[in-house]
Amino acid sequence: MSQPTFRAPKGTFDLVPPRGDAILAVRDAMAAPLRAAGYGYIETPSFEQTALFARGVGESTDIVTKEMYSFTTRGGDDVTLRPEGTAPVLRAVLENGLHRGALPVKLWYSGSYYRYERPQKGRYRHFSQVGAEVLGSDDAAVDAELIVLAVDAYKALGLNDVRVLINSLGSHESRPAYRDALQRFLRGLDLDDETAKRVEINPLRVLDDKRPEIQKALEDAPVVVDFLSEADRAHHDKVRALLTDAGIEYEDDPRLVRGLDYYTRTLFEFVHDGLGSQSAVGGGGRYDGLSELLGGPRLPGVGWALGADRTLLAMEAEGLALPEPPGVTVYVVPLGEAAERRAFGLVTQLRRTGVATDVALGGRGLKGAMKAADRSGARYALILGERDLAGGVAQIKELATGEQSAVNLDEVVAQLAGRTGAG
Repeated sequence: MSQPTFRAPKGTFDLVPPRGDAILAVRDAMAAPLRAAGYGYIETPSFEQTALFARGVGESTDIVTKEMYSFTTRGGDDVTLRPEGTAPVLRAVLENGLHRGALPVKLWYSGSYYRYERPQKGRYRHFSQVGAEVLGSDDAAVDAELIVLAVDAYKALGLNDVRVLINSLGSHESRPAYRDALQRFLRGLDLDDETAKRVEINPLRVLDDKRPEIQKALEDAPVVVDFLSEADRAHHDKVRALLTDAGIEYEDDPRLVRGLDYYTRTLFEFVHDGLGSQSAVGGGGRYDGLSELLGGPRLPGVGWALGADRTLLAMEAEGLALPEPPGVTVYVVPLGEAAERRAFGLVTQLRRTGVATDVALGGRGLKGAMKAADRSGARYALILGERDLAGGVAQIKELATGEQSAVNLDEVVAQLAGRTGAG
């Protein structure tokens, strides 16, 4: 057997049935709580100006320095395939004036994102996320709401082992004192040159270093919660209290940071220990200064992104059955050219009535077509032969029981719609 000429790029993968259908079901489950909570859908381009991410995500982050797919267009524009969703959504809100209407603005989105990372299980260069953002409110209740909505999405998928980690990074009131204390501690460590440079640019990035030797060296590092201002602590305590009121179990993780520079105050991550080192299945936090950083007005915000690919892996780790596509209800079996032509119209009518319908194509014989009907998972086979056609009838066969009856051709669509609850 010859090998294919072209393959998917390294670090990417194709979503083919049935896994493609399972990913779609995961996305739908993640979006359902958001829709029920009044979030509107937003979609942004797959690429943006490179400067948007350099300024918004942070020039010292690994995402910007090592992982972006950036290129110059034929027109001379520097653009980047989006590595995350928050900066593009905020750009779209500001550009389209959504912030000048009723606040807060609640939005959700779904799509593909791109990072040039070392491919491994659970970490790819092309990945799928569902995201949510709330802009225009600094109320801690919004932070708690988003965490609850994410937990509800995971529970709807049957996941039981997703843990919620939360922390506070403080605001401009708290961060300077903590930054100074952290830098003093880090300068006393024996660090490689690149990490030592990061200490001076953004010491919080060092906390996100996953190397075991760095994590061990950080065991006695100061934690930001010890430096929170009165207002920041009150905000954090309110988030925690609201989660408790909502029955959400969470873990305080004073060393939790994420690989984006725009976070302030509330920070959270959803992890699943069944995934090994790549345990995060989603996460997010508050970013109250990002709008100003992008040239907009003060517009506090908070949001999250949930990974559809990793969530599917988490479901497999728990032994859960993957979501299945709805499938078809009726499978039409035409026998002969005249029957095929008449069947085409019936199939179209059934589909337009709301009956999920497939049809045997290519002149299959009865035996082969009925095997295909069984494989399709349909409840009914609609059989139309030359003799049936001459008599103005079709045969409806219930595949589970084998019961079969002749029905007038003019009544077939109504009969099947009634039996399946469609229409």
